[in-house]
Amino acid sequence: MAWFGLVLLALIALGLVFTGLPAFVVLILVSIVGAGAGLLVPSVPIDLLAALPARIVGLLESDLLQALPLFVLMGALLDRLRVIDALFGASLALSGRRSAGPLVSGMALGALMGPMNGSVGASVMALSRAVAPRLAASGVPPATRHAAVAVASTFGVVIPPSLVLILLGDAMLNAHTIALNATHGRDRVINTQDVFHGALAPGLAFVALCLAVAWWIGRRAAACAPASAAPPAAFSGRSAALAALTLALLVALLAGVALGYFYAVEAAAMGAFSLLAAGVATRRLRGENLSSMLREVMATAGALFALLLGATTLTLLLRIYGTDMLVSDWITALPGGERGAVAAVLGSIGLSAFVLDAFEIIFVIVPIVIPPLLVRAPDAVWVAVLVLLSLQASFLLPPFGYAVMMARSAMKEIVPPGAVLRELAPFLAVQAVVLILVFAFPALVHLGGSTGL
Repeated sequence: MAWFGLVLLALIALGLVFTGLPAFVVLILVSIVGAGAGLLVPSVPIDLLAALPARIVGLLESDLLQALPLFVLMGALLDRLRVIDALFGASLALSGRRSAGPLVSGMALGALMGPMNGSVGASVMALSRAVAPRLAASGVPPATRHAAVAVASTFGVVIPPSLVLILLGDAMLNAHTIALNATHGRDRVINTQDVFHGALAPGLAFVALCLAVAWWIGRRAAACAPASAAPPAAFSGRSAALAALTLALLVALLAGVALGYFYAVEAAAMGAFSLLAAGVATRRLRGENLSSMLREVMATAGALFALLLGATTLTLLLRIYGTDMLVSDWITALPGGERGAVAAVLGSIGLSAFVLDAFEIIFVIVPIVIPPLLVRAPDAVWVAVLVLLSLQASFLLPPFGYAVMMARSAMKEIVPPGAVLRELAPFLAVQAVVLILVFAFPALVHLGGSTGL
């Protein structure tokens, strides 16, 4: 019955694509179907589901999960306090409209806000609301705006301390533990901080190259565009102060976590408290505005925890059916040695990213395919960073890339897919270069001080 677990995974993909239901609802419904089917087959040890409560309690006791609602709160506060508007307005006031400034500013904001927004979808929505209209007012063509928002929304996948990195770090810890137990290895089990350090150099390199590409595209577009008579928007001293203080806070938090001075939970708590205090002191968060924001945070955080619980139930079912052993045998039999196995698994994760968000892949796919992969490729930090880069690349591949589709939906502009692809091409080339370099030279992920081996 190991094959039935693959049927359950297919049902999840179909449910997410065709029903429009939230991911956690699909996971829970498919888990119910899987448990019900197991009751009808005597050979399936479905009584092992009795271990589920203990697994859930153990999961929720993780201190790391405290960062989830705090980062969600930070993202909501950054949106409600109009911080993105202030930062982008400050950048435009400094650079002017007839230069590469608007496009570079939009990309830089994605790098700053991505780790705080929680997910690619949340980043797309925030950037499409605050950045896309300002890019349009600065004369940036529609296809370029779509490409810029899509690329900038994926920065949070590789820049610590994003929710994606936090959750992948926890998933890699579990996968590495399983792999070491299977091989009786004595290496230290990696943790989230190791994944942060491993992603730091490739992530910064990708962002720097994207900023360079944005500058080149912006200069080229400015040279070809007709002169605009509209002056740059006025920028008040109050907005300038808000932009400066927010920039200092975000840079301090990101640098502190990335360099190991404090943990992600501490950074999230400091950032959320500082922004909330600022919102209350300036009376921007009062009455219904504050209440609606807190409801939004509770709903988003609740959906994340529900997704985590549904994925925990499903992965236990897959192990009951023996699907994990089936996948392990497949990965063990892959030709090409360590790199061949890594390339094959990365390809499967990349294909999954066409229909699944990063959270769903981390919760559902990673626990199944990564433990056997770490048996063949023991550098867990290297594998984790390659997974991140593969996810990021898949989100940008048209026409089904998640970030591309989200940008098209959020911006509500009809732009030919071919035009968007042409604008995305330089960024995709940069992404391919970074991915190939990390794949070929694993030492690149250990430049940040990682000790995951």
